Amino acid sequence: MRAIVCDTWGTAEDLNWAEVAPPAAPQPHQVKISVMAAGVNFADTLIIAGRYQVKPDLPFTPGFEVAGLVLEVGDSVSHVKAGDRVMALVDHGAFAEIVLADGQAVYPLPVGIDFPTAAGFPIAYGTSYGALVWKARLQKDELLLVHGAAGGVGLTAVEIGKALGAKVIATAGGHEKLAIAREHGADYTIDYKSEDIRERVKAICTQLGRKGVDVVYDPVGGACFEASLRCVDWGARLVVVGFAGGDVPQIPANILLVKNIDALGFFFGSYRQHRPAMVGAAFGELARMFEHGTLKPHVSHQIPMEEITEAFDLLANRRSTGKVVLTVPR
Repeated sequence: MRAIVCDTWGTAEDLNWAEVAPPAAPQPHQVKISVMAAGVNFADTLIIAGRYQVKPDLPFTPGFEVAGLVLEVGDSVSHVKAGDRVMALVDHGAFAEIVLADGQAVYPLPVGIDFPTAAGFPIAYGTSYGALVWKARLQKDELLLVHGAAGGVGLTAVEIGKALGAKVIATAGGHEKLAIAREHGADYTIDYKSEDIRERVKAICTQLGRKGVDVVYDPVGGACFEASLRCVDWGARLVVVGFAGGDVPQIPANILLVKNIDALGFFFGSYRQHRPAMVGAAFGELARMFEHGTLKPHVSHQIPMEEITEAFDLLANRRSTGKVVLTVPR
């Protein structure tokens, strides 16, 4: 079979689309999947550079999320069977024609979803659901500030925030990206390229009779995080999801103390290991939300898998909105 191979730490230019040995028969707990599409994430750029939380042995195939058809199942797997349409999360290996996945991380596709859309579904929606429901405990009528609101995870946070009954303030760079955030439910938008986040949030809060936002969803870090600390209400929850902006912020503890702010870190991937039942239940709820039309996944680019350099460039230079997905040539 063919797969993207990382045999040296580096960038997308160092990856190869090559012939490799196919996976063995699945172990009792595993599912073998014929890959139709795979989602591309910011974390993929980190793992191929050797800067991710987990560092696989070289050589390896990157890719964390996949959609496709079940080829075989292990003896202990009963919730899916050969021929089923599924999406799955893997530690790595999604950028290939065939992948093995742990059965606990394989989920039947929601009704009506296609493979490219499903390939970009698990991490973005799983991250936002977990961050807002499990960590932030977002409540109806609260005010939610979402950074990077036109990106892969940010756009899903806008949708899930609205589904939970919150009012959503979305930040993004440029009119086109803000328009997409509004299309997916944002009540207010802020262009960080031309507007001061702190001042605009304060103006919106004044308009609404609020003292600040109740929850911040931050996959960006840097200046966005610093601005957020200064426009939250007493008792706010600030969820750190990632650092797409490149800078890891340092939190002034005195601000946390004075405003009784909860600063919360959220890494969705670790829940597969520590709370797999919670993840499964979340995907059940997300599937229902999709089937009822509450969620409208946005894939801005579908790129053939052998053109992975272009896919990574779209992310690195912020030329994409929603998700970028790799498709497998057939």
